Amino acid sequence: MIDFQTQPDRYRHWRLSVDGAVAFLTMDVDENGGLVEGYELKMNSYDLGVDIELYDAVQRLRFEHPQVGAVVIDSNKERIFCAGANIRMLGQSAHAHKVNFCKFTNETRNSIEDANEFSGQRYISAINGTAAGGGYELALATDHIMLVDDGNAAVSLPEVPLLAVLPGTGGLTRLVDKRKVRRDLADVFCTLEEGVRGARAVEWRLVDETVPNSRFVETVKSRAGELAADSDRPTEEQGIALTPLKREFTEGGVEYTHLSLSLDLQLRVATLVLKGPTDGAPDGLKQLKRQGADFWPLALARELDDVLLHIRTNETDICTLVFKTEGDAESVAAYEALLQEHAEDWFVREIILFWKRTFKRIDMTSRSTLALLDQGSCFQGLLAELVFAADRAYMLEGQLEGDARPAAGLRLSEFNFGLLPMSNGLTRLQTRFLGEPESLHRSRRSMGETLDAARALEAGLVTFAPDDIDWEDEIRLLLEERASFSPDALTGMEANLRFAGPETMETKIFGRLTAWQNWIFQRPNAVSDKGALRLYGSGVRPEFNHQRV
Repeated sequence: MIDFQTQPDRYRHWRLSVDGAVAFLTMDVDENGGLVEGYELKMNSYDLGVDIELYDAVQRLRFEHPQVGAVVIDSNKERIFCAGANIRMLGQSAHAHKVNFCKFTNETRNSIEDANEFSGQRYISAINGTAAGGGYELALATDHIMLVDDGNAAVSLPEVPLLAVLPGTGGLTRLVDKRKVRRDLADVFCTLEEGVRGARAVEWRLVDETVPNSRFVETVKSRAGELAADSDRPTEEQGIALTPLKREFTEGGVEYTHLSLSLDLQLRVATLVLKGPTDGAPDGLKQLKRQGADFWPLALARELDDVLLHIRTNETDICTLVFKTEGDAESVAAYEALLQEHAEDWFVREIILFWKRTFKRIDMTSRSTLALLDQGSCFQGLLAELVFAADRAYMLEGQLEGDARPAAGLRLSEFNFGLLPMSNGLTRLQTRFLGEPESLHRSRRSMGETLDAARALEAGLVTFAPDDIDWEDEIRLLLEERASFSPDALTGMEANLRFAGPETMETKIFGRLTAWQNWIFQRPNAVSDKGALRLYGSGVRPEFNHQRV
């Protein structure tokens, strides 16, 4: 089983150090520290295990180090920044692992950009040598790229000429969308095995500046200090320790403090039950911070994030994710009100941003997603967003015989109208009602009201509302039908339907680049016995089928 939980004293590949308002994330990959056997992580090349540590470090910098306004990503290897994704690992991995590896790496790069834009933590890449493929893609995710000017250091995206694949973590999109590199120059750059160095790298906007080797360390620190000085991060606040999650893996799923996962392997269904708070909301910001990682919204977000990654990587036969909630909607609303009241505080801001990123992980999942609103549920505001993230939502009308719990209700809040945007820049309700602006306005007017099944259905907020007689049969037939379809067709269908509206750099990276990268990863030109990915480093030229498809 691949575990996404780690902490700095367990890192094998990164070193995190903090000097006042500047943090240093130093890459020093253990060659023998691969996630599985069969390859060595030479030249700071990486696999999923390296990225798991990076993701953890980025999260901890946001929550545990509020004083940090700038983060330098550098390397402890001489004349090597990062050689990118390990080619031997890619060559031997199953297709599903390659896809999930690329997706998680994309999400981690996006979390760096999210910190740049919204958290007041500006990231700098200090490239001290070779930055190839995924190594340069890591640099592209940062806000400022510095390249040592020593006549040898270069940036490159050599996947096309060397491996017959593409840069799989947003490199092409970030070149032209983010750094505004001219299309013709980007075409040249992506076909140069040796890459681009020095003044040309600056001229083509591949990096922001070059610095002589003699002044490189000094200039990096100076630039980081300048960026940190512009940050709104608090300098006197105590950080919030991200303590280890309490988890129990059982034969049928995983139990967390605020979330339960149960698996039905026959129907290939994973049911996630998110539990509302059992205690009243803290009395103000000081008490909120004293709860730290146990504060219900943060604790639940961490558990949901972890279980989504667990299902994605370790439960690959699962077809459908079912989201349910249980608890008191008023208690959820009280916690929401506290978050909204203190939304400008750095810690509360980070919690809301964490929920935004976690919901995006749901959007990007290659599983069917369903929300079931039944008795005793608490789909209020923040948790109601699960309804709009799901491919379909079913709400029970009335009550089941012998069940005394309250009837299902749905209640909207400000969290559904701008605090948790999708990758397309719209809220999930805006995306849902792209052709029905009047439905969006009507939904906003109902904010704060508890909608029963009939009203929620009329408002277009749920897909169907079966009564107590039909509920169990309809849900059973729905899950059986979903499990009978081609998983490939479902993945394509869902990915196309979820992102109506404008396209952004983020939707391009996932919807366009990642899709094509995944397709190329299956083509014989790359992965057959005579393909470029398999033959890399052997001295034997690959054999290509030259038909364009």
